[in-house]
Amino acid sequence: MANPSSDGGHARTAPKLPIHGKRNILITSALPYVNNVPHLGNIIGCVLSADVFARYCRLRGYNAIYMCGTDEYGTATENKAMEENCSPQQICDKKMEYNLDEIVYHAIHKEVYKWFDISFDEFGRTSSPQQTEVCQAIFKKLMENNWLSENVMQQLYCDTCQKFLADRLVEGVCPTQDCNYNSARGDQCEKCGKLLNPTELKDPRCKFCHSTPRIRDTNHLFLELPLLKDKLEEYINDMSVAGSWSQNAIQATHAWLKEGLKPRCITRDLKWGVPVPHEKFKEKVFYVWFDAPIGYVSITACYTSDWEKWWKNPENVELYQFMGKDNVPFHTVMFPSTLLGTGEKWTMMKTISVTEYLNYETGKFSKSKGVGVFGNDAKDTNIPVEVWRYYLLTNRPEVSDTLFTWVDLQAKLNSELLNNLGNFINRVLSFIAKPAGMGYDSVIPDAPGAESHPLTQTLAGKVGRFVEQYVEAMEKVKLKQGLKTAMSISSEGNAYLQESQFWKLYKEDQASCSIVMRTSVGLVHLLACLLEPFMPSFSLEVLKQLNMSSETTFSLCDEKGDIERAKRPWEFVRPGHRIGTPEPLFKELKDEDVEFFREKFAGSQADRIVKAEAEAKKIAEQLKKTKVSADGNGKKQRPTKSAAAKPKPKGAAEAEISISRLDIRVGLITKAQKHPDADSLYVEEIDVGEGSTRTVVSGLVKFIPLEEMQNRKVCVLCNLKPAAMRGIKSQAMVLAASNSDHTKIELVEPPRSAVVGERVTFPGFEGEPDDVLNPKKKVWETLQVDLRTDSELVALYKDVPFTTTAGICKVSSISGGSIR
Repeated sequence: MANPSSDGGHARTAPKLPIHGKRNILITSALPYVNNVPHLGNIIGCVLSADVFARYCRLRGYNAIYMCGTDEYGTATENKAMEENCSPQQICDKKMEYNLDEIVYHAIHKEVYKWFDISFDEFGRTSSPQQTEVCQAIFKKLMENNWLSENVMQQLYCDTCQKFLADRLVEGVCPTQDCNYNSARGDQCEKCGKLLNPTELKDPRCKFCHSTPRIRDTNHLFLELPLLKDKLEEYINDMSVAGSWSQNAIQATHAWLKEGLKPRCITRDLKWGVPVPHEKFKEKVFYVWFDAPIGYVSITACYTSDWEKWWKNPENVELYQFMGKDNVPFHTVMFPSTLLGTGEKWTMMKTISVTEYLNYETGKFSKSKGVGVFGNDAKDTNIPVEVWRYYLLTNRPEVSDTLFTWVDLQAKLNSELLNNLGNFINRVLSFIAKPAGMGYDSVIPDAPGAESHPLTQTLAGKVGRFVEQYVEAMEKVKLKQGLKTAMSISSEGNAYLQESQFWKLYKEDQASCSIVMRTSVGLVHLLACLLEPFMPSFSLEVLKQLNMSSETTFSLCDEKGDIERAKRPWEFVRPGHRIGTPEPLFKELKDEDVEFFREKFAGSQADRIVKAEAEAKKIAEQLKKTKVSADGNGKKQRPTKSAAAKPKPKGAAEAEISISRLDIRVGLITKAQKHPDADSLYVEEIDVGEGSTRTVVSGLVKFIPLEEMQNRKVCVLCNLKPAAMRGIKSQAMVLAASNSDHTKIELVEPPRSAVVGERVTFPGFEGEPDDVLNPKKKVWETLQVDLRTDSELVALYKDVPFTTTAGICKVSSISGGSIR
């Protein structure tokens, strides 16, 4: 793989091309609009997630390239140009005065991503000649194949501005029932996510002059999506399974298809964009939804003139695309339809990885409103990039919206990075670095007999399984799960050190101590390898402390036996190797720092500028009034420190409430009897795959006869906090469905062949369950309202079935019931 000292993929190297017989992977992330600085939600939503997967692919020895760039055409850029009284081209690439800083928007994006260690193979832009060439060539193919039609459409025209208004230049009330968002854009409602036409808005207004526009006719070209429906549905049905599309991508796509495909306009009355190569429409440009996804292709064409070997090679290239949920229909419906319509053999998207929204403290990140932490802000905090990457990835909104809070960032840094990962590595390297008689004088000891050392063998088995789970998660693009699994190895390493009591072994059993320390330093190297996709700068620092060259290439290749070697961690670093100087890898984030950042980044960017100017003015006034007195030595008097106590931050933010936090298992009731002190309660002994049974108390006497409770498979919620019920402690809960008036209750039953103890899962929702649900956080209560049965008697969370390896879970007769 690329060495971990990569500067973010900006150094120019010879372009890679697909290699026959290797796994060739083409990775893209949604192209960010050039008109603003990306915020953390943008970064985790596509660019950072794709980078982690690209780095993982290189780690595995795959032939992978990662393409991205700025989306520079369309209304958003024209809007910004009007705001800043310059041309769209200047917005993209020329310097201008803005908030007293000299900025270049494309360069700002590039600089932000470079700081975040994003390893693009090419970071381009859609305002290139290659974009015009590829876009117009695709258009001509669609024309030749009769997939385009000409139609008159009604578009809003502003008499005050004397121009047709592009979709994003119109705002109004969302027409969607129960939404009614007052600031919906003409192309999409930011609140409910529905794609719109500007004429559908209620009470429309021009974004610039706020006057009410009128409807006028204008000629445009349309892509006939209804005629491409069969080809599109065949592609979606095949590839969504083969590529294991994320559940949110599948749901968004099917919702679009369910509404019915309609012809979609591909041209716009704008000046800034790819010109339409048609005499009748030469004054128009292509609509950004049509033009922008083609940017992936044109940016690859900027990377290599042999771009077709990547983009027209479906037998040998796999396309993975990363984006936020609002971009799904453009990539699963629009772009595939465009490529299918050409009749050429394009490399179609195999896997799509979609994130929900990352929200900020008390609201949403917003570029337009300047709310949240932006890419350049992260750099200015002096919090290291590896901390930002780690926090964003542990908080990646894979199945539901997640929340960025400064207190949560502090908790994750201090407990997970500092006290777990950093502590393990520092303990190992610091002990090895101690002088002879106290340690190993910085030299790795030999470890004969490691294979037969019981504690080490137990550890090696666990580590081997963790590495296999890591690979399985990452292959499925379950990035958060992959990161969690890698961090588990650090936890095991800490436990191994503690149980071995190496400090005693050094004095009492040198041979065993050498095994423990060489194995532990092997784990340090393994952690640097597994965590390189997530925190490349961390891995580089670990290499430095191990005294290994920054050119060291981490590898996790099947052909080299790397995964099998993880089961023998003592082999990673050779005996006799001299390590470097151990230093702490992470620094504590203190309460006062958290309060400072919360205050600094409160409100919008505009609010912050006003506040900063007011502070600067206040300080200037104070300086004018301040008299500097000097003592006999000419020293200035020091100001006294304020005695005012700083407010303490609130507790760390709770993790997202996802169904994956529930530990629901297949259980077998081995014994059931009446509660000795309660007529309405049963006491069951239930096997949930733990070796011994759990005692469970259930209020089912009035609804299910005792004989029907015997030797029966059930679904059991195993991580509720145990509670005493009339003197008997219940250690779990049997799940049952009830009808609307609670006169009938039935058990939720797994298939007869389901394995006792296996976890009941919900496709599309990944993650490990909590050890014990915290009653104060109301996790169960929040999720329970979405547990139900449908007309087919299937047990569901929302619309996702309770699933086992043997099939789905059902009830006997209650449809539309509530499960609890």
